[in-house]
Amino acid sequence: MTLKQIDVNAVMFRVAVTLLLDSPGTGSIAVQRSPLAELCACLHALDEPGHHPGSASWVARAHAGLDSELLATAAAWAPLWGAFRARYLLPLSAGPARTLAAELREVAALPIGDFVAMTVQALIGKNDTELAPRLSGEVLQRLRLISTSRMEIGARLRADPEAFRGELLGFLADFAAAAFDAEWPSLRAALDRDRAERVRDLRRRGALVLADLPTASASSGARRPLRIVFDKLYNATARVDEGRPCLLVPTVHGRPHFVIKHYPGYPVVIQYSADGAAVPTLETARRRLAALQDPTRLRLAYAILRNPVATSELAIQLGMTAPQVSRHLRRLREAQLVHTHRRGSVVYYQLDAGAVERLGPDLLSVLYR
Repeated sequence: MTLKQIDVNAVMFRVAVTLLLDSPGTGSIAVQRSPLAELCACLHALDEPGHHPGSASWVARAHAGLDSELLATAAAWAPLWGAFRARYLLPLSAGPARTLAAELREVAALPIGDFVAMTVQALIGKNDTELAPRLSGEVLQRLRLISTSRMEIGARLRADPEAFRGELLGFLADFAAAAFDAEWPSLRAALDRDRAERVRDLRRRGALVLADLPTASASSGARRPLRIVFDKLYNATARVDEGRPCLLVPTVHGRPHFVIKHYPGYPVVIQYSADGAAVPTLETARRRLAALQDPTRLRLAYAILRNPVATSELAIQLGMTAPQVSRHLRRLREAQLVHTHRRGSVVYYQLDAGAVERLGPDLLSVLYR
């Protein structure tokens, strides 16, 4: 399919997750390191290494050091820590730093109905709490239509939820001992550095620190709560207060995913990349696709790819008027696809080849959120 054939407006639309905060202070927000969340980020990178180049060294070590049975078991459980991660694989409550063993015990103590519902959400990839807490034949049929492996996991869960949970927690403990525990000290140091910086920002700016996260924007009014809006590929609204805090969980191996979980009755959790790398927004990807959809702008992009060119020269090359060229260049500039520099009274335009090259991976990152 060519760019000209893409109906951008049909596939890219503005949807968002909105957090409502009655207080702009810090009482309802905490930054929390989670070894369980990082373990599952590692497992996800193991399952989808092509989308996690920063984890390539760890993935290579894991494949070299693990036996085939453990790797096969990791692949079988993989839907639970996919891009739509099971809620219980992120912190279930606020509090001081916990060990992996303590976090696994918290999952073991989770009411079984909530455990089943959170598992089904991960398997189907939706936040629909109406799926909870029972695994009906209709849900199994939906899982079959997604993949046979997910249907098999659902059937095991339906047959004996407690045994299913025990097997999962046993695997996570075994995998951690084999391939994660040795990595954890260096990962913990990186996460703690990010946490310390985020806590300082939280003390200084309060809840507005959430607006610094990828794809976020903030708005408020005299009679309205603070609203933090995140570009996501689904719509949802959740209220954050001292009874239901927001936990910020940094990750090293989770990039490029930006995870928001808001299961009723549990803290809102946001897992974000600790390296501070920029994450493209849905609107940025939409604007760039729309800008390159036009055949004239594609010709302009070709003309300014290798060398900077002035508007008047582009008009001659393309057989257009200077105002016509300027209008198309403005669209490319608004989409952040060109660099400009001035020499005297003349402005030169050059294509940002890196931005065009990244458009594929950037779009994939948007969809993976």
